[in-house]
Amino acid sequence: MGANLIILAGGASSRMNSSLNSSSSTWINKALIGIDSDGRPILDYLITNAEKAGYTNLIIVTGEQADEFKSFYGKKQSNNLFRTIKISYATQYVPKDRVKPLGTADALLQALQQYPYLKRSSFTVCNADNLYSVEAFKTLLQSADKNAFIAYDRTGLNFDTERISKFALVQLDHEHYLNSIIEKPQLHEIPKYRDTTGSLRVSMNIFKLNGHDIMPYLENCPMNHERHEKELPTAVLNMCNDIPKAMKGILFHEHVPDLTSKNDIAVLKHYLDTEQNKKNS
Repeated sequence: MGANLIILAGGASSRMNSSLNSSSSTWINKALIGIDSDGRPILDYLITNAEKAGYTNLIIVTGEQADEFKSFYGKKQSNNLFRTIKISYATQYVPKDRVKPLGTADALLQALQQYPYLKRSSFTVCNADNLYSVEAFKTLLQSADKNAFIAYDRTGLNFDTERISKFALVQLDHEHYLNSIIEKPQLHEIPKYRDTTGSLRVSMNIFKLNGHDIMPYLENCPMNHERHEKELPTAVLNMCNDIPKAMKGILFHEHVPDLTSKNDIAVLKHYLDTEQNKKNS
């Protein structure tokens, strides 16, 4: 089925909508919020970067109401032709005993269940609210490893110190395979998580995965007791605990723009303007 990319866009966007207008009854998925003077959303830029990297088959995982997405990228459930990419939709259904979706591991699981060929394929999966570079997408697409992820140097991320301190650290072995993911590390422990280059590494949730390898860990992913969701990094780490050297970390040093709250809209617009000025100069 070509070069496959799954974009996770089924989240509730609670923080974004709360920061936009807590009194508004209008709810919008943050991946579709206009971020430039033409009103193009971050998802548009994300798809463009994926297209430039060589992806040909894209699946957007949405919530149960996908009309907004379909008005942008095609009304059919599958195989909408958008420029050179075929775009399909998977639906993340919410369990009857919950209000919000069950998390990113559940989103990916439902995508693989709805498109069974993915269980026998390799694919890249990423968030809808991070603007990953063409180079990051291309690197994963061309990686010889069955399972890999971009391990970002924290110093390359242009966020404030408080925000960066909330990112989980990833610990790699001397060959850059994933050993562990450390959430909220104690300050005095942080130095021991530096890699062989002396850098602290974080994951921004962009992975290349083999469907056969990851499927059982999606099906059996435990609930995060604090956030009450089934999270993709947990499934990935459980796979690594069972399969030695299952996940290769690819070292990157660059910024990954993020769209979490209202303040990020202006920051992202400035980033896009700066990048455009670089290309024009």
